[in-house]
Amino acid sequence: MNGQSGKAALLSLSSIPLIMTLGNSMLIPVLPVIRRELSITPLQTSLLITVYSVMAILLIPLAGYLSDRIGRKKVIVPSLIIAGAGGGLSAAASILMDNPYGMLLAGRILQGIGAAGAAPIVMPLVGDLFDSEKEVSSGLGLIETSNTFGKVLSPILGSLIAWISWYAPFVSIPVFCAVSIVLVAVFVKAPNKKEQPVPFRRFVSELRRLFRKEGRWLYVLFAVGGTAMFILFSFLVWFSDKLEDFYKIKGIWKGFTLAVPLAALCTASFLTGKIIGESKKRMKLLATCGFMLAAASMTANVIADGLVMRLALLSVAGIGIGTALPCLDALITEGIDKNERGTVTSLYNSLRFAGVAAGPPVASLLSGKGNGVMFWTLAGAGLLSGLLTWLFIKPNEEGEKSGSRIVPKGRKVLQ
Repeated sequence: MNGQSGKAALLSLSSIPLIMTLGNSMLIPVLPVIRRELSITPLQTSLLITVYSVMAILLIPLAGYLSDRIGRKKVIVPSLIIAGAGGGLSAAASILMDNPYGMLLAGRILQGIGAAGAAPIVMPLVGDLFDSEKEVSSGLGLIETSNTFGKVLSPILGSLIAWISWYAPFVSIPVFCAVSIVLVAVFVKAPNKKEQPVPFRRFVSELRRLFRKEGRWLYVLFAVGGTAMFILFSFLVWFSDKLEDFYKIKGIWKGFTLAVPLAALCTASFLTGKIIGESKKRMKLLATCGFMLAAASMTANVIADGLVMRLALLSVAGIGIGTALPCLDALITEGIDKNERGTVTSLYNSLRFAGVAAGPPVASLLSGKGNGVMFWTLAGAGLLSGLLTWLFIKPNEEGEKSGSRIVPKGRKVLQ
């Protein structure tokens, strides 16, 4: 793909994780308002986030399999339509119904179904569009940056939109999805599949063979990818509660404060995607260092005090996670053959969603036992992830792109 069309395609694809992140995360600062408006319990309110994540976790592997069989774009565009329809259903119910809670949940379920087939499929599509590993790494860095920028923007945008109306975030979702659909339809030219899809039984057999041969490093990548998101959402939920309960910071100022460590993460993701190039050894080293940096930050938070110190340390953790994620994305995308890439990366993204879903309740549970318990747990998770990355991912820098797999030490490349 040439320079201009490649840039246009990447920018169009980067709109998808941005919009999917906004569609979920910007509801978080609005949840207390929704609870008051609908007179529902905190558990009922939290289900508006939970059902979205659960549907995504369950359906991402299916979406990945379909993208391998029928094509990435044929999965992404309908999924964006479904996500937009889910937002539209929630918006219509909020405006027209006296008791819209049930329809809000139905709309969020639709959004989760759409999210499963949209953002996770972007990673393998970037791998398909470019032949150079350097271009793939840079592109994945931009995608991860877009995803993170959505997290930076979400608390700010959610707080601002809440001033208009409690249901305004739902109204915005179909608008965002429509923009992304147009960009993808116009600027993303998915490569034609030269081979016919293999029969299902053969596909499953080859996938099993892949995991038998390369499962050691794949399982590690799945685990540490989910752990990275678990650490991130755990400390964000803890910090959000502390800002209101302890530091008495609310509204738009709370949104801006929460955005600081996320902005650090976003910047680290962008720069990492630019510098890792084609070097898998560099990816491994930076991912390991990123986890260790996050672990050090969590350890220091055990004894830290004061808002400025907390904000600085959490920003350091954001830099660590922002450094690790693009490296993990590139390692798994460039280490898997195109025929299995969608399925394998979708499993990886399911684990990342699981980390997102597990972080908030675990943070609430552990913080009730004291800040030290939570931060020691997160520090241990970061340290373990760094060690696993360093010990079990053995980059193989030899060979052409098609055979340049990341394999466990002492094993042959799966052809």
